[in-house]
Amino acid sequence: MHPKDQSLPLKQQLQGINIYLIGIMGCGKSSVGPELAKLLGYRFIDADGVIAAAAGCSISEIFKTKGESGFRQLEGEVLQQISQWHSLVVATGGGVVTTTTNWGALRQGLMVWLQVEPAQLLERLEAQPGDRPLLQQANPKEQLINLLQEREHLYAQADLQIAAGNCDPKSLASKILAALPGVLKPPGAPQTTAP
Repeated sequence: MHPKDQSLPLKQQLQGINIYLIGIMGCGKSSVGPELAKLLGYRFIDADGVIAAAAGCSISEIFKTKGESGFRQLEGEVLQQISQWHSLVVATGGGVVTTTTNWGALRQGLMVWLQVEPAQLLERLEAQPGDRPLLQQANPKEQLINLLQEREHLYAQADLQIAAGNCDPKSLASKILAALPGVLKPPGAPQTTAP
């Protein structure tokens, strides 16, 4: 059976709720997101791409001109907009969970935390340097470990935690798809509260 055929009942169970991929930078949100969206018949949105488009400049430029607080404000506004839509797989920025007001939007959907060990994250980030202003420091390894420690308890509040270490995007998307039915809330179930 084709993987998409297996997801049809799941798509009906999801009833269009958005799936938010959360986790530290480099964990694979942007690469697995399109694959998961394909399997579900959803659309994919990379929140950082929407933020950059809305600002008319790169994420690094936003950090330079408005600082992290300015970026977080814009990120929150974009997330609120995205949360008004449905049937999306959304790759969020690594720090989206650090802003309390974002939790209302995230809790309207289903959050999936992609977990990757720090050593593997560093390998990925060194192999694919990108627009990552929070790592533009003298010791990026130490900064990455600090960010992980600061955010881990927030990521752990996700509806689903997936070990994303050695999986290619297609395999990881299939792994998430297989795990989703176990965390779907029955209709009318109360939403969990923000941290």
